[in-house]
Amino acid sequence: MALDFQGRVAIVTGAGGGLGREHALALARRGAKVLVNDLGGSVHGEGGSGGAAQAVANEITAAGGTALANGASVTDFAAVQAMVQQAIDAWGRIDILVNNAGILRDKTFSKMDLADFRLVVEVHLMGAVHCSKAVWPHMAAQQYGRIVMTTSSSGLYGNFGQSNYGAAKLAQVGLMQTLALEGARHGIHVNALAPTAATRMTEGLMPAEVLAQLSPAAVVPAMLVLAHEEAPTRTILCAGAGSFEAAHITLTQGIHLGLGGDTDTELAARLAQVLDREGEQVPGSGQAQGQLEVGKALAAHRRSD
Repeated sequence: MALDFQGRVAIVTGAGGGLGREHALALARRGAKVLVNDLGGSVHGEGGSGGAAQAVANEITAAGGTALANGASVTDFAAVQAMVQQAIDAWGRIDILVNNAGILRDKTFSKMDLADFRLVVEVHLMGAVHCSKAVWPHMAAQQYGRIVMTTSSSGLYGNFGQSNYGAAKLAQVGLMQTLALEGARHGIHVNALAPTAATRMTEGLMPAEVLAQLSPAAVVPAMLVLAHEEAPTRTILCAGAGSFEAAHITLTQGIHLGLGGDTDTELAARLAQVLDREGEQVPGSGQAQGQLEVGKALAAHRRSD
């Protein structure tokens, strides 16, 4: 049986086509009321038209669902606040935010204009910040919320020619980590989705036979799991071509070397021990790193007494 979203209200950004459209359609098919947001610009972030969002909203309503269209740019916080208010005025609540809007301006770092770096960060990272900030008080007041960030393998693992995109995408993971901690007492779960899908943004980047396997629809089940009332929190799900994985930012056990004058030399000599992944952990918060380091230092101190 499909996951149930009856009575839920969702905002999906960048939903005028590609992956965002599939997200919006899937949520609507499962009973959610969906605000379809899309600036309607090019894959490079140029231009704008409300037609793309309206077409998807029309598609949802024609199929018997409930939807509204919105053409706000996620880089404009005032417009994003108005978008959220549009959903509140229509349906009285916000349960789900899928931060999907994005652009590409690929080029090697040495040749990249800083304006292109800044714009990609502005759309992906600040767009997610603006939307999350705008829905947060509503979700906190109702003691329920599900926020899905869209990260990428380019951010998690790097990709040639995508320093701006990769930086912005991994930044969304950092945002997710802290918002999940802060949202826990308000019933707000925050997760990240790393999709591999053929969209306007991947045309020309992969061979045709590979793109054929990467239907955007194949990613949608992971989004639905992360947006559902039974969703985990602080989880990075990877999805593509019908396969699903989890990504983790881990911490090795490492070694304690103390504060001697030749610590750098010893660290270089024993770096393989530091990198050894046996016994690595996924910290519950950033404090865990400090606790591990101080714990090893105190243990070493006690042994020397």
